[in-house]
Amino acid sequence: MGVQATPLVARSFPRKIKSIEPSKIVLFYKFTRLADPEAIRLWQRSLCERHGLTGRIIISKHGINGTVGGSMTNIKKYVRGTKEFAPFKTIDFKWSEGKGDEFPRLEIRVRDEIVTFGVPDEIVVDADGIVGGGVRLKPIEVDKLVAERGGEVVFFDGRSAYEARIGRFKDAVVADVVTTPDFVGELESGKYDHLKEKPVVTYCTGGIRCEVLSLLMKNRGFKEVYQIDGGIVRYGEEFGDDSLWEGSLYVFDKRMKLNFSDHPKVLGSCDFCAAATDQFFDCSNLRCRCLFLSCADCSNSAKKVLCPSCRAKSN
Repeated sequence: MGVQATPLVARSFPRKIKSIEPSKIVLFYKFTRLADPEAIRLWQRSLCERHGLTGRIIISKHGINGTVGGSMTNIKKYVRGTKEFAPFKTIDFKWSEGKGDEFPRLEIRVRDEIVTFGVPDEIVVDADGIVGGGVRLKPIEVDKLVAERGGEVVFFDGRSAYEARIGRFKDAVVADVVTTPDFVGELESGKYDHLKEKPVVTYCTGGIRCEVLSLLMKNRGFKEVYQIDGGIVRYGEEFGDDSLWEGSLYVFDKRMKLNFSDHPKVLGSCDFCAAATDQFFDCSNLRCRCLFLSCADCSNSAKKVLCPSCRAKSN
């Protein structure tokens, strides 16, 4: 009797599903003396291009300031590479979620200041940051200060007035500024002289603008000045929308805003109908490009993304 052949049975193997790696964005800065900013620029460009990152980085003799985005793996490689340079070893990189299209390109520039207040000669830095700036407060220390001294504490927004439209600390002072250099004139105008004897807590997105602002305020006679270490980002990560922060955080990329919880307070109002909204838009008119707030109804009903002024002219 012949040997019966064993029928071949088709074996199934699990399909390999290619995972899509999440995109990440890092916000960072470091005040430290740099002898050759141009050499740092070339090194940072090479590092970013090697890992396929996009974003914006400013370098000066005072340090580095940037926001870059890319795949999580490549961002990690960039962070490791940047920290290998001794003066940048202690940079506090603030991570957030991205989609991969937040920045159209990579821009790395050398300027007089890494955040432009227009007073480069007023800034002196060492390995610990700006010399003579305000006292750094961790988020928990901010709440402790307010708990101890109550309404005596003044929050002073170190951002432009339009950023504060969608989010700010409770009862914060929002200066009438469009650009960062406007702060110098505001502080010297006398508008805020009544705050010079009060405890003032400066704040901004990631900590860099309020670090400089705290110095400028102290140099102009403000006696008790603090800065939130890590800015709004670190405070929001700690407390979300359940303490002194209210609303959404404006960010300088395609996302336009960040929320720290699923229940942010909506502070903004539509520039067309005054309905509550926290959504910014860039005017599509290249001669304008201003930022404006629009609710979903008003933005969906428009043929073009135009600010109120440009829309009125087009009708």
